Amino acid sequence: MRLVARTGKAPSEQTRAAHPDTEGFIERDGVRVFYEVYGHGDPTILFCPTWTLVHSRVWKMQIAYLARHYRVIVFDPRGNGRSDRPRTREAYAEAEFAQDAVDVLDATGTEQAFVVGLSRGTQRALLLGAEHPERVLGLVFVGPFFPVSRTLRSLRWRVMSSPRLAPLFFRKPISTRGFLAFNAVHLRSNFRAFVEWFAATATAEPHSTKGFDDVVGWALEGDPESLILATVADGATPITRRDQTALAQKVQCPVLVISGTHDKLTPHADAKELARVTGGRLLAVEGGDHAPQGRHPVLVNHAIREFMDPTFRPGVSGKRSGGRPRALFISSPIGLGHARRDVAIAQELRRLVPDLQIDWLAQDPVTRVLADEGERLHPASAFLASESGHIEAESAEHDLHAFQAIRRMDEILMANFMVFDDLVREEKYDLWVGDEAWELDYHLHENPSLKRAPFAWLTDFVGWLPMPEGGERESFLATDYNAEMVEHIARQPQVRDRSIFVGNPDDVVEHGLGAGLPTIRDWTEQHFDFTGYVTGFDQADLGDRERLRHELGYRPDEQVCLVTVGGSGVGGHLLSKVMASFPAATRRFP
Repeated sequence: MRLVARTGKAPSEQTRAAHPDTEGFIERDGVRVFYEVYGHGDPTILFCPTWTLVHSRVWKMQIAYLARHYRVIVFDPRGNGRSDRPRTREAYAEAEFAQDAVDVLDATGTEQAFVVGLSRGTQRALLLGAEHPERVLGLVFVGPFFPVSRTLRSLRWRVMSSPRLAPLFFRKPISTRGFLAFNAVHLRSNFRAFVEWFAATATAEPHSTKGFDDVVGWALEGDPESLILATVADGATPITRRDQTALAQKVQCPVLVISGTHDKLTPHADAKELARVTGGRLLAVEGGDHAPQGRHPVLVNHAIREFMDPTFRPGVSGKRSGGRPRALFISSPIGLGHARRDVAIAQELRRLVPDLQIDWLAQDPVTRVLADEGERLHPASAFLASESGHIEAESAEHDLHAFQAIRRMDEILMANFMVFDDLVREEKYDLWVGDEAWELDYHLHENPSLKRAPFAWLTDFVGWLPMPEGGERESFLATDYNAEMVEHIARQPQVRDRSIFVGNPDDVVEHGLGAGLPTIRDWTEQHFDFTGYVTGFDQADLGDRERLRHELGYRPDEQVCLVTVGGSGVGGHLLSKVMASFPAATRRFP
């Protein structure tokens, strides 16, 4: 094995919630495998790669959170990501993936680790546990590929793995519907179609459109030949139920199995059998699909942490510090208008409750306003991933596609919710206030048992409208996001104790939320209270208009054009264009 390593931060990717502290390659038999290391805690978690279809970004919702508490290692599978794409069957044997894991542990100086495997990653994780027990502290299997049950899907996987039937894999299929799409000819002739079928089957739970898009995007970074070789590799997986069971029985360390009850790729019955054979614990995600680590990241993150540390208890309320009432204010950093109005609201709350202590969970640029006002920033704010940085990276001059930018911010919002969750698990508050704290509102509705205090939700817009250039796909996505919001409120009305629209009813558009859904105005009026505008200042405090013009250096009769630009990250380019137009404007208006 040859080691090539580089320390320091990875190239800037604003959509990432965390960047690796160290990255590098291990190399064996001319094949380089890329790895990343996050955090410095103890013990270490090794996330094994799943099938060669996708790479290590499949763990994006876990890395930032777990790396704040432990040391996290991920690596790309042979055939995808930044790892090499060898062109022999032997290079993709399951034993090669398991040896890659051992080599990565050696390269990173890791004696022991908890090992997590997703889907086909179950096979390499089992090999690690069975053949290198001294390196494995515990095994976590998510959506496990362990075809031993007597279900039709499990039988199908065993048949497809049989060397005797491998020639059929290379013959043109009579159809490409369903599992018949799993065919070398189809992969080579229409790779995208295969990828989209697989992604749709893996992310079958309602409102999983972002997970679908992620899987498709990661898969298209790979290629069909690598996937074909990984499918037919010699010894890719134990063939018979007896061999599978014998391998699992060799595992002696603690085991946790996480499985969606509606997994359409690997049957939930297989997960049950894996837990039984290994003596492990089964966590059934009711209604979940093949990728609960993406669709139910809070649940999976908590389960992994509790498995590693039995003293950890998700959902437990923190302890009160002192006798004063306490409020936690979470203010969105996307637009300084939030900060101004939130400071005004905080000041009014203190007038109503004079001994109220307000802590802020906030990030730049909100923190600059809070510092000027003498507000108390909670130290946990330092762990927040930059939302405004992501928006700036998404902006192209004065153009920002807000809907898609927020969709692509899912990893950052997940990481920031976990910061909030850690905070309120350790400290008790009497009130949570979230001003467009989307991560808080969304994940509390997905995990209502984590609500520990009254929650006030503030916003000045409701619902997503598709842009015409987005076509049918964007129209479908916007409707799906709106439908999930409507369902959240209908199923879990207790999550929001107050829903406050900062503005007036006439500010809400009349458009519909989508096919079969109410109009935005009707739904908002039914579920929100309206406050009017909260500006954070009183215009009367500015004094006499003529005196103000004099203070600003304007002549009494001078014509002034005031230009204001809203929207984080896009203002600079637009203001530059306005300034460049000044000579032309003065020619028309001397």
